[in-house]
Amino acid sequence: MNEAKHVKLLVIGSGPAGYTAAIYAARAGLDPVLVAGLQLGGQLTTTTLIENFPGFPEGIDGTVLMDLMRRQAEHVGTELVYDIVTSVDLSKRPFFVRCDGGADFLAESLIIATGAQARWLGIPSEEMFKGAGVSACATCDGFFYKGKRVAVVGGGNSAMEEALFLTNFAEHVTLIHRRDSFRGEKVMQERVLAHPKITVKWNRVVEEVLGEEDQPKRVTGLRLAHPSGSEIEELSVSGLFVAIGHTPATALFKDQLPLDSEGYITTAPDSTTTAIPGVFAAGDVKDRHFRQAITSAGMGCMAALEAERFLSSIAISG
Repeated sequence: MNEAKHVKLLVIGSGPAGYTAAIYAARAGLDPVLVAGLQLGGQLTTTTLIENFPGFPEGIDGTVLMDLMRRQAEHVGTELVYDIVTSVDLSKRPFFVRCDGGADFLAESLIIATGAQARWLGIPSEEMFKGAGVSACATCDGFFYKGKRVAVVGGGNSAMEEALFLTNFAEHVTLIHRRDSFRGEKVMQERVLAHPKITVKWNRVVEEVLGEEDQPKRVTGLRLAHPSGSEIEELSVSGLFVAIGHTPATALFKDQLPLDSEGYITTAPDSTTTAIPGVFAAGDVKDRHFRQAITSAGMGCMAALEAERFLSSIAISG
């Protein structure tokens, strides 16, 4: 077994939060080590064009943006480890972190930026049109559907928020829900049901995403059915937004850090500090509301600054 490497700061995750935290930490002289995880660059690498990240007036490919962040993090002194974390022990400091490839770390401070994954419908046609008419983020992609007809799948607050947001661009929004009533807040239900640009399809599920597979791919409609499989109908739309929730990547930290009812890491208000001194959480792993690259990057900055203050305080007290 390899001897554990002692580091001042370990960052877990290579999305906007992780890379930004590493950049700020490196510039603060913390010699950060970043464990990249399974999906180098995080969810943004599945996005073809990002038009709302500041500094890129013509937009930028998600994979390109994340590669630029990676290169910047390495340029300022971050050590990247291309591995996945398999276990952590937060019961005492330095925190013990083990990776699948055999590397072990003892970290004086830890920034968790493992992100979250959108929940998808799980049908083959959905996978085929991801990024080409199928999205899990109206804030990211709604602008592309000006004057078009779109659909949203879901029945909670997130789905209703997505539907209302899309009315700013789309000609019409169809909200598809597998039950006969919404789960979300009463006030959100009232807004959705009263909106002239929103139609609700109750007791319906998406059986298939219809579209043209030749390049450029595009969605042309949906095949809907009753949850029992009966009452098949087709709906003409140019885009489908899946809003059935996100799953934060927090399995490693269960029973070690407080999580909210949906599994997100809880932090102090206006902070990335967790219940354990020296452990910080940034980005989608703690953010159930915004889930944007720019807000994740901002939280990565916060986490690095708070980690630097923490390490300075223990150096003084020690």
